[in-house]
Amino acid sequence: MFDRDSLHRGLLKVDLAGVQSSVLLSPDRPEAQLSLADSRPWKVFGRYILEGVWHIWIGIDHILFLLSLLVLAPLMPSRQRITQWQAVPSAKPAVQDVLAVVTAFTVAHSITLGLSILKWVQPPADLIEPAIALSVVVAAINNLLGWGSLRRWRLAFVFGLVHGFGFASVLLDLGLPASALLAALGGFNLGVELGQLAIVGAFLPLAWGLRRTWFYRWVLVFGGSSAIVVLGLFWTFERLGWLN
Repeated sequence: MFDRDSLHRGLLKVDLAGVQSSVLLSPDRPEAQLSLADSRPWKVFGRYILEGVWHIWIGIDHILFLLSLLVLAPLMPSRQRITQWQAVPSAKPAVQDVLAVVTAFTVAHSITLGLSILKWVQPPADLIEPAIALSVVVAAINNLLGWGSLRRWRLAFVFGLVHGFGFASVLLDLGLPASALLAALGGFNLGVELGQLAIVGAFLPLAWGLRRTWFYRWVLVFGGSSAIVVLGLFWTFERLGWLN
C-alpha cells in the first residue's frame, strides 16, 4: 500500500470493553503494538500532538493560506502599488502583524474544531473543503489589492473558522478514543499550533532578510500571490467536482 502512495495512512482502531485505542499506520510505521497503556490520557495526548503536527505540514492548502496572510508583514502599507511598498524599518510592526494573524487563526480554528468534535456543529465536508480552497484564493487576492486590502487578521479569523472544521474532519477520521476525548482533542490542537509555529518560524527570517529586495516584492509577494490564486481556484473547482 505505502509503496504505491507514500502519503497514504491506515487507521487501526481497537475497541474493547472499557478500553479504546487507535494508531495511525504510515511508511515509517507499518506495524504497531497496542497495549492498555496506550489508552492512558497522557499517551493519547502525546500521540495526537504528533498527528496534529503532521497534518498541518502535509496540508498545503492550510500552509498557503497562512503564508498568504503573512507575506506582507515585513512591508509598510502605502497607496502605491504593492510592488513599490517599502520595507518596515523595525521588527516591531512586523511582529505585531504576525502575532495578530496567528492569534486570530488559532482562536478561530480552535473554536470550530471543538464544536465539531463535540458534534454541536457539523457542516458537510462537501461544503468545507471547497470553502478552504476558496479561502486561499481570497487571502492571495487580498495581497494584490494593496492599499485597498482587508485587515489580514480579520481574514485569518473568519476563514480560520472554516479551517477548523477541516481539522475536525481529519481528527474524526483518526478515530477518537471516547475514554480520552479531551486528551486527543487537546493534543491534536496543540500539534497543529506547533506545526504552524514551525512554519512561521521558518518563513519569517527569510522574509525579513529579503524584505528590501525587488525579488521579495515582485517574485514572492506579487508572483507568489498570483500563483496561489490560480492554484486555489484549481482546488476550488476540483473540490466542487467541476473538473471531473
